[in-house]
Amino acid sequence: MRISTPVSMRLRFLARACLRVCVLSLVLAAGLGGAGRVLADETCNSPYMANLIKGQEDYLYVWTLGVPGLGDGWDKLVTLDVNPASSRYGKVIAQQSVGRRGEAHHVGFTDDRRFLWAGGLEDSRIYVFDVQSDPARPKLVRTIGDFASRAGLVGPHTFYALPGRMLIGALSNSKDKGGHTGMALYSNDGKFLRTIAMPTTNGGDGYGYDIAINPARNAMLTSSFTGYNNYMRDLGELMKDGDAMKRFGGTMVMWNLKSMRPAQIFEVPGAPLEIRWSLHEGDDWAITASALTSTLWLVKKNPSGQWQAKSVGAIGDPAKIPLPVDISISADGKALWVNTFMDGMTRRFDLSDPEAPKQTYAKHTGSQVNMVSQSWDGSRVYVSSSLLAKWDKKGADDEQFVKRFAWDGKELTETWKVDFYKEKLGRAHHMKLGAAARPAASATAAAATATAAASVAAR
Repeated sequence: MRISTPVSMRLRFLARACLRVCVLSLVLAAGLGGAGRVLADETCNSPYMANLIKGQEDYLYVWTLGVPGLGDGWDKLVTLDVNPASSRYGKVIAQQSVGRRGEAHHVGFTDDRRFLWAGGLEDSRIYVFDVQSDPARPKLVRTIGDFASRAGLVGPHTFYALPGRMLIGALSNSKDKGGHTGMALYSNDGKFLRTIAMPTTNGGDGYGYDIAINPARNAMLTSSFTGYNNYMRDLGELMKDGDAMKRFGGTMVMWNLKSMRPAQIFEVPGAPLEIRWSLHEGDDWAITASALTSTLWLVKKNPSGQWQAKSVGAIGDPAKIPLPVDISISADGKALWVNTFMDGMTRRFDLSDPEAPKQTYAKHTGSQVNMVSQSWDGSRVYVSSSLLAKWDKKGADDEQFVKRFAWDGKELTETWKVDFYKEKLGRAHHMKLGAAARPAASATAAAATATAAASVAAR
């Protein structure tokens, strides 16, 4: 596909490729893992990702914010050994520094899982790590430094795999660093393709945050947060500024995936953040948590077949602003982990009836907690501590760690902790699971790969 190809033709090509690779991904999942319970991959990954991990994960990749005077002081990708059979279990085995600080935040695999893309919310640089050649020691192989000038956006946040592409959701823009933003589309080899603006009409407020796709429904959901001028301020100072607190997103957008155009805009007050589609067969809904109002929101079709978003439950005591941040849905769509930053709690909700979630468990997992990742079978839960450099707590409450918990269906039991300050690494933020070797596809899956590739190439 040439860059000079008209936009409409490129979109049709991408749409056809998306549909084919969606089918291929499902075939690969079946070929690589059989029943979903034997897979170890996180449930938040793109549905277009192949090479799912079978069984026990070997590594945990942690995108880490540098702290001046601590170690080399730079942002880095840290690798932890998380296989209980290893002599290095629960230990740091590698770190790849990027040579600067830029507010390291989120990461995402490419569709072939060979590379991990990572971004900085302050300097808007993007880093591409090779996680295939030596999975225990990822290597920085590409730096994209012109994201702001090419895309007109700043704060690359969500890295979401499409077939041969990376869709990047940003938090702000390069013009005034406010909340109006968009998404940037790149090829897997790092070429900028186009910018897709967040809607500012028909109820759209222009804000962005997370991306989540349901290919079977031709549906892409995005959520909303705030711009650079807010997220780079001290949290205490920001919360005292009434005008600034009005500059947070209050919408979610349902997109037509094929055309990449907004189809519906939902009012979801209070900065809805992470989005998780239920992966259970037959389910047709997604869930999110709004940070400022501490509320769970369900996106589901109403009886007439129209998508709608509605508040379905509170997280803790909203009056105390527990600040829900990351969420992780179980593979069967029946449960949801929710981390709340301010009170350091990890809560579990029963989603058997997604329209009436019920909290069934809660544990204080740290003075401040942010990201939460679980294995596909739900028996292993990882928690990290940092939110943003200027939002993290001060003094003794500024713990920086990754903890691994075992979940037996009744209790979270801490099995180990890596103190990122003690190890002179920095502030631990986003996490992704890794494997020592890429799983081999079955003959059936390999044949499906060749057929899909030939079909896409023919068009």
